[in-house]
Amino acid sequence: MTAEPEPHDTTILGELYERPGFMIRRAHQIATSIFMEVAAPVGATTTQYGVLTILSACPGVDQISLARRMGLDRSTAGTVLQTLERDGYVLRVVGSDRRRRSLELTEAGRKRLAMLQECAAEALTRLLMPLTPMEATSLCALLAKLTQAHNKTSRVPISD
Repeated sequence: MTAEPEPHDTTILGELYERPGFMIRRAHQIATSIFMEVAAPVGATTTQYGVLTILSACPGVDQISLARRMGLDRSTAGTVLQTLERDGYVLRVVGSDRRRRSLELTEAGRKRLAMLQECAAEALTRLLMPLTPMEATSLCALLAKLTQAHNKTSRVPISD
């Protein structure tokens, strides 16, 4: 004999499901899932894509500055960089200050980034597909406003 499922309080669930934090977390899960599906043939994560993008835009940046620009804690940035370095996509270069190592994309890293940029574009198109162009623009503008307003109070703020 199978037990009957317990009834759900739809009022409480509705309140949960309509909370901005819940919807933002759920949207992030969906966005990540879409990216991972599209990028599966390449075998990369959204964080790796972000790191490669920053290294392309800011050649020679150090690990701490990279973490700040990504909004990552230093430990996570270090783990991602170890993987990218091991796989031949990133080099750590010792500069004049021997304590500081700058990060550079290798040729393989540039090629990987180009593939991931295509994946990211497709993932973005798929994510925003249910929205009209005006809604997509509004959503992105509102998310930018929200994240910029709360950036300094976040656990890992994004900074230059």
